[in-house]
Amino acid sequence: MNFLKAEWRKLAIINYEINPDIVLKYLPKGTELDFYKGKCYVSVVGFMFLNTKLLGLPIPFHRNFEEVNLRFYVKKYENGEWKRGVVFIKEIVPKPALSFVANSLYKENYHTLPMKNLIHHKEDELLIRYSWKDKIWHSIQITAENKAQPMETDSEFEFITEHYYGFTRKENKTSEYEVCHPKWDCYQVRDYQLEIDFKKMYGSDFECLNNKEPISVMLAEGSEIQVKTKRYII
Repeated sequence: MNFLKAEWRKLAIINYEINPDIVLKYLPKGTELDFYKGKCYVSVVGFMFLNTKLLGLPIPFHRNFEEVNLRFYVKKYENGEWKRGVVFIKEIVPKPALSFVANSLYKENYHTLPMKNLIHHKEDELLIRYSWKDKIWHSIQITAENKAQPMETDSEFEFITEHYYGFTRKENKTSEYEVCHPKWDCYQVRDYQLEIDFKKMYGSDFECLNNKEPISVMLAEGSEIQVKTKRYII
């Protein structure tokens, strides 16, 4: 059953390599870390939620909004195959009702903060900025070529974007939900600027990212998506 339908568009993805021991404490039971070429990734992802519908119904004043999240990558072996997914450390949205629904029904870690975005198209350039305020403004900004290209097979971009499950840990229980979408095109990134205090936003476990350069920066076009109803697996 589809719980949510929407579009995820202009996904700004900032990737860091992190010590696996840091994220193990957040690992849901029944899953294990998923590595790309031996490296453990965490990503800050900012994007637009557009044309959102819950259980097939549009919610007034809650259809179009920004989201920024911090996530890492996991997998779960089931029925002879790997399910690849993500675990969210924190998800930020601009409206309290969004946080209430997600935290109540999906047991996620949503927080409500003031947010704003800028999406500017030039003839050959695309500028994307997502900003959120927790006493001070934090932001992600990417400048890219204004023409999306298909993803390359077995690429880092494919690894980051082709995780189709969300796994959630709540006490000793693990739940999962499936996110369905086609493969995403990507834009060639020319430049980026980051203003994020990781300790303030995500706690002392992630303070180390304040002094690290991203291992990669990506911009995905996105697509229509469907989020299936969650189920408990443990």
